[in-house]
Amino acid sequence: MARNYKRILLKLSGEALLGEQGHGIDGDILTQYSEEIKSAHDEGYQVSVVVGGGNIFRGVQGATEGMDRVQGDYMGMLATMINSMAMQDSLERMGVHTRLMSAIRMEEIAEPYIRRRAIRHLEKGRVVIFGAGTGNPYFTTDTAASLRAIEIEAEVILKGTRVDGIFDSDPEKNPDAEKFQTITGEEVLSKRLDIMDLTAFTLCRENKTPIIVFDMNKVGNLKEVLNGESSVGSKVVWEDS
Repeated sequence: MARNYKRILLKLSGEALLGEQGHGIDGDILTQYSEEIKSAHDEGYQVSVVVGGGNIFRGVQGATEGMDRVQGDYMGMLATMINSMAMQDSLERMGVHTRLMSAIRMEEIAEPYIRRRAIRHLEKGRVVIFGAGTGNPYFTTDTAASLRAIEIEAEVILKGTRVDGIFDSDPEKNPDAEKFQTITGEEVLSKRLDIMDLTAFTLCRENKTPIIVFDMNKVGNLKEVLNGESSVGSKVVWEDS
């Protein structure tokens, strides 16, 4: 089967790791996600991953409760490192060679992020996990995912969520929500669809990086997206790409 992509970036939300728990990391969800990543890796895809930190700490929520926004955002970056370390451990226990790279220097637990080194790891067949966001406050992990994808020349950003794609309204609230199989970036903006924050979305638009939103919680979906199964997820394309 012909491949649509060779190098990918998978963006996972921290909240997804909660599972049915109120906080922390659900071991079953972590294992499921790791098995999906391993499956893609075993088929020869170069896989990089960005995991959010919302299950550990929400910087914006901390700010609204009186905490300094910058301090809260740095705490959020550390939360992404906790999730990234958990993902690394899970993958390594499955026999997948990984490298964890951090935007904030913490040599005892992760390599500092260096673009050329990250690309080299991918070329050598290692799964690369990017932690600590961009290393700067006021930027989300969606923006970090877009930035890293562009830097390492990933051919697509795969955003794993709890719903199977992009809808005209929230499918968890509206059972009649209509799904888009393919949608242009301009339509996303005009319809005010909440795919990712505007900074992240603009980075993808300027660099013509396609985005696929899909349900990561359904076993096998990641591989089906990579193998070009059009019924899974929704794809954002750019008009002049």
